[in-house]
Amino acid sequence: MGFYDTDAEGMRPRRRGPLSWLAVIVVSAMIGSIATMLFLPAMIRSHLLSLPVAQAPGTNLSPPSGVQQTVSYTVDTGIVQAVNKVKPAIVGVVNVAKVPDFWRGQVVQKDQGVGSGVIFDPRGYVVTNNHVVEGASAVEVVLANGQRVKASIVGTDPLTDLAVLRIPADQVKADMVAAFGNSDTLQPGEPAIAIGNPLGLEFRQTVTVGVISATGRTLPITDSQGQVVWEQDVIQTDAAINPGNSGGALCNIEGQVIGINSSKITQTAQGPVEGLGFAIPINEAKPIIQQLITNGKVIRPILGITAVSLQELPLESRPQVPVDYGVVVDQPTAGAAAAGLQEGDVIVQVDNTAVHNVSDLRKALFVKKPGDTVSVTFYRGQQKLTVNVKLSAAP
Repeated sequence: MGFYDTDAEGMRPRRRGPLSWLAVIVVSAMIGSIATMLFLPAMIRSHLLSLPVAQAPGTNLSPPSGVQQTVSYTVDTGIVQAVNKVKPAIVGVVNVAKVPDFWRGQVVQKDQGVGSGVIFDPRGYVVTNNHVVEGASAVEVVLANGQRVKASIVGTDPLTDLAVLRIPADQVKADMVAAFGNSDTLQPGEPAIAIGNPLGLEFRQTVTVGVISATGRTLPITDSQGQVVWEQDVIQTDAAINPGNSGGALCNIEGQVIGINSSKITQTAQGPVEGLGFAIPINEAKPIIQQLITNGKVIRPILGITAVSLQELPLESRPQVPVDYGVVVDQPTAGAAAAGLQEGDVIVQVDNTAVHNVSDLRKALFVKKPGDTVSVTFYRGQQKLTVNVKLSAAP
């Protein structure tokens, strides 16, 4: 009862017709196509299946065996162009001193230091730092082509650390004269290019590149006793400035000189530091340079006060005035005392020029000359006053 014989009558399977087989084939094909569509992306992602790359007719993607390919590119960037423009004007400045020669029993001349300089005038004028030529018995200039020529010292200014030299004009070609830019328009972040002779002539005309880190910085200038006698406006840059770079050029992307490299900070009480180089702004240097050419020295008019910027004083030490800027008067003498300025007065204007700090006061006075009279506006407590002060010459 439980077994069936397929050969038994009524249990024999029916034969399939042609239409039935056709239906089976169609359904199977559809199932296979759907499965392929579903699994094909997964197989490609799993790298089990790779697809051929389309290629244009007649294109051979592989280079012929043994053939080298050359890739060309340009390096004529803005910085390269700027360097090529100003580099011929950058020179070495050699400080020559007289030293005793014990073997010969006589005094001889010997190179005692090397700095940098910038040719800025076709008449042969070269600007450098005062400390580069200080104490020299003679000065020589090494041109960009390596030629060494004698130079004379036209004038020096220790307060701003600037000096002007002169070499024979027939040694100066047209492309050896640098153009001055405008340091007043500099912005932090723009390119800065320093060119000079770090560590001496062996590395002459070295180029370092960075950015303008800050403008309007001031560095104290001290005398031999360590007393602060001046505050120098400087440009701060992270372009590497090393011994020997002093007097060289700090340039903008146009190849214009926007500063004279002068110093760097390498060590503080907190430890060593990097990337703190400083240059004298060219707009500050130009009137100094002109005076050195004209007079051989700088003649500075003064009010007759010891001055400090109000912003530099602690809040509890500031005079009680209705402004948060200006220059605080200390120890008035000469014209300032004669005009009635008192200790604690806060100067906010000279003639038509606003005075926010000591740097502003210095700039306002520098366009004057000893003997001129200027109008000085100041606060004494809450009262705003104006007096006329006759300028005298700095000692």
